[in-house]
Amino acid sequence: MASQNSQLFHWRYTELHDHNFQIQGHTLFYVVGLFRVVCLVTLLFLYARWVCRYHGLPPETSHAPDAAAIDRLPIVLHGSVSSEAVEGSGECSMCLGAFEDGEKVKVLPRCGDRYHCACVDRWLVTRPVCLLCRAPLRVDPAGPWV
Repeated sequence: MASQNSQLFHWRYTELHDHNFQIQGHTLFYVVGLFRVVCLVTLLFLYARWVCRYHGLPPETSHAPDAAAIDRLPIVLHGSVSSEAVEGSGECSMCLGAFEDGEKVKVLPRCGDRYHCACVDRWLVTRPVCLLCRAPLRVDPAGPWV
């Protein structure tokens, strides 16, 4: 019995054949179908990436204002009549420092949020949006902030 079992597992490399590895009709159909699905998903992904890259929204920094446009923002004195008319907190949301009476504060025109001049100037050089509400601040090249 031991000699019969040892003959079952005795392999001769010259007699190997691949009858067990033949691809039948249904298997070939499924392999080709799977390949088509993978190609279709890859093409859709590449198309979506191309659309987002070349036809999507421009990055925020492409509309960054220049220094002259930032200087045209309205400046008020904290604690004055004109700045008290604008509702808001008594601190700068960028540096979290409290506004002192008589301190210069820049007011963003669309939303009315107030910041220290130095804080908002550094922010607006790279991002033309309000820190708190993300209101866009677009610059008209011929005139003031819109």
